[in-house]
Amino acid sequence: MRMRPTLSWTPPEDLSPGTTDPGPVADVLGAGGVLVLSGAGISTESGIPDYRSEDGSLGRHTPMTYQDFIAGAQARRRYWARSHLGRRTFGRARSNAGHRAVAAFGRQGLLSGVITQNVDGLHQAAGSQGVVELHGSLDRVVCLSCGAFSARGELARRLEEANPGFAPVPSAVNPDGDADLTDEQVGDFRVMPCTVCGGILKPDVVFFGESVPPQRVEHCRELVRGAASLLVLGSSLTVMSGLRFVRQAAQDGKPVLIVNLAPTRGDRHAVTRVALPLGAALTAVAGRLGVPPSTAGRQDRVKVLRSRRYAYSSDRAG
Repeated sequence: MRMRPTLSWTPPEDLSPGTTDPGPVADVLGAGGVLVLSGAGISTESGIPDYRSEDGSLGRHTPMTYQDFIAGAQARRRYWARSHLGRRTFGRARSNAGHRAVAAFGRQGLLSGVITQNVDGLHQAAGSQGVVELHGSLDRVVCLSCGAFSARGELARRLEEANPGFAPVPSAVNPDGDADLTDEQVGDFRVMPCTVCGGILKPDVVFFGESVPPQRVEHCRELVRGAASLLVLGSSLTVMSGLRFVRQAAQDGKPVLIVNLAPTRGDRHAVTRVALPLGAALTAVAGRLGVPPSTAGRQDRVKVLRSRRYAYSSDRAG
């Protein structure tokens, strides 16, 4: 399925305002078999903005689309200059209480899996295992010509060498790692080609307008089929890539619960939406269940990412 660049969604007036009681989430987690689907909202407390909240990046920024990226060299120059700078902010981000709570629930055997729409790697940094990165990861790079994969850190080194002294001050950094720079700040930034064939390099993430690999989608559908319930954390569910799993769970008669401050496109399919900040809500749930907090998020995130930098998913074969 092609991920359409749906940038906004207007909630209908008859949607419930949600509850501030995290009890239903604790009840579902206590029963086990919960599949987590997380979005940008779980990473805002780590300093990474989301897209669609009141202060979200879509109010001032249009994400790069796949069509724009492949259309011309100037678009790719602009993307790589901005992404190269934004990566420094992502590199400083650390997992927060929400990420650590999810890892703790997994450690206690309460989860059947974790699917994330985020590309920041913070679930893994907190200690979650077997995370499915629905939209890929900013820590990997793929060649559009020969299909070779490489570590983003290696490309960053090459870009540093090719653009000495490149250090403009961005006005903001967005959830996709794209820093806001003017064309003047981008200047004549040099983009690096694939070291294998000289082809065009792209981050191993699903841009707006690009298809999520079908094998990955089917893997997520299998996780939904095997779960007892679905817990959505910090996603507006505006794009179909995440909403389809909510619809699937609801059609299968499995309870869907959402923790998100604002209404979501999936609210009609959910038994409840908890309108609380993720960190506070999940910490409260962990307390009710007697689940000790995860300490994995305190480790050096760089070590976590290095340990998995070539752990590519099997869905890339197709």
